[in-house]
Amino acid sequence: MTTTTDTTTTATTTVLEASGVTMRFGGLTAVKGVDLKVNAGEIVGLIGPNGAGKTTFFNCLTGLYVPTEGTVSYKGTVLPPKPHLVTSAGIARTFQNIRLFHNMTVLENVLVGRHTRTKEGLWSALLRGPGFKKAEAASEARAMELLEFIGLEKKAQHLAKNLPYGEQRKLEIARALASDPGLILLDEPTAGMNPQETRAAEELIFAIRDMGIAVLVIEHDMRFIFNLCDRVACLVQGEKLIEGTAAEVQGDERVIAAYLGEPFEGDPGAAEAAEVEAAEQNAAAGTETATEAPAAAETDAAADAEPDTDPAADAEPAPAPAAEPAPATEPAAGPAADSDSTTSKDGEAK
Repeated sequence: MTTTTDTTTTATTTVLEASGVTMRFGGLTAVKGVDLKVNAGEIVGLIGPNGAGKTTFFNCLTGLYVPTEGTVSYKGTVLPPKPHLVTSAGIARTFQNIRLFHNMTVLENVLVGRHTRTKEGLWSALLRGPGFKKAEAASEARAMELLEFIGLEKKAQHLAKNLPYGEQRKLEIARALASDPGLILLDEPTAGMNPQETRAAEELIFAIRDMGIAVLVIEHDMRFIFNLCDRVACLVQGEKLIEGTAAEVQGDERVIAAYLGEPFEGDPGAAEAAEVEAAEQNAAAGTETATEAPAAAETDAAADAEPDTDPAADAEPAPAPAAEPAPATEPAAGPAADSDSTTSKDGEAK
């Protein structure tokens, strides 16, 4: 009974809760009143067309932006709007554009992610006492574990800039995992990957979930996101349109319309789209009328420009067809032959 109770509690524990998150930049509202929950052991996807506000929402969750309105809580505690404090609390993230330290080794990049989990300060680092050496050895051991987890342990001393693109993505995930987070936010982790790399990234994210880390992921690859996630939320023009299972979201007509660029009933731009459609119809009708009017005018002008003389008089006479010669073996017969030449007949009579 105790085991069952603990499992149920863990499954329903809310790791992240965003309530009414709104982000404005002057007169532009990039994110408007978005609510989202991520539970322990879940993989939640965030989708939407380009410019829907997904990355802006991520920045609000991780302290890069201070939300204009709303709150972000991690395990029941409201997060301060400071990135390093958010990381210390237990949230890590990757970025849409890879942000590695390219001239540092693979191992050093992962060690950077350990800074929030080490207690050694400046003087300890300068003096390099026994405590510092012990903490450094522990950090290196943990970093090597993570490199083995993502399959890069043999390239620990390679420069990050020399790694293939897919391995750089993995390295960024390993650096995020180095802070021992309870929640990791992945911003388009498969962008630019081929199908084999995408499949490997999917297996890696499943393995991260199996480690007990909740995952919130932004992705444009719909096949990837629907195969991966327990729940999916869709943002359109900064507002959450729908949240549910993969089957519910991918079958929603509003989501389909949003991705195809078609207006749907009740969307934030429905009135503007109707006005544009009416204007296009009016413009098309005006174009047809304008096209017919010049054609009629040209016909009238042509009629006025014609001279009063008979066209048949001005036309050149058509050449008469050449007469076919009569066969030499058959003399011409009938009245027509007698009327052709009297002289010839008299000559033949004589």
